[in-house]
Amino acid sequence: MNEINSNSANDVLADYRYEPKADSSGTSELGKNQFMELMIAQLENQNPLEPQDNGAFISQLAEFSSLEEMQKLSASVESFASQYQSTQALQASAMVGRSVLVPGTEAPLGADGTMSGVIDLPSSTGSLNVSILNRSGELVNSWTMGQQVAGSVPFVWDGSNREGEQMPSDQYTIKAEANIGGDTKQMNTLLTSNVNSVSIAQGGEITLNLSGMGAIPLENVRQIN
Repeated sequence: MNEINSNSANDVLADYRYEPKADSSGTSELGKNQFMELMIAQLENQNPLEPQDNGAFISQLAEFSSLEEMQKLSASVESFASQYQSTQALQASAMVGRSVLVPGTEAPLGADGTMSGVIDLPSSTGSLNVSILNRSGELVNSWTMGQQVAGSVPFVWDGSNREGEQMPSDQYTIKAEANIGGDTKQMNTLLTSNVNSVSIAQGGEITLNLSGMGAIPLENVRQIN
């Protein structure tokens, strides 16, 4: 006759050693199959004289059901994220060859010999001034845009210096300053540039490679022209 073990089911579970195996994704989390194996082991090794309480067993079944639903939800979220990244990649690829408006202070003259963009004005000003500097930091041209209300103020530089001579196709810096509350403050600017190509990182991050401005995250694009 076999001797009845007096250990409780919890003691048996303490002796039951399960070593999770990594799945195809490289993780070693406890999945629903392993959870069921533990439950079966608990039932097989419980003390017949002290069987597991029905309430506790029902609670474990509820936990198993909850685990399965969470895994299904996780799979759905991953699928949605993958589809969203694919959609973003398609939208980004359609920007190649087009011009976009992005934050920046430096850009080359465009194919038409001009530079354009927007000055981000947080509040109204009685005096908005724009300066263009070359690579050496020397002043090339400047002009005043006078009184402006808060918002996006567009500008265009025709590519000429203060003497009216056309400047070469090179990198230039724009500096916008506004008098707000009696203080002269430098304003944020957004410049127009052409999209040469699109890069997609391994993690799904999408960047646009702009002419003369380098790589810019897709979320930084303020306008597509």
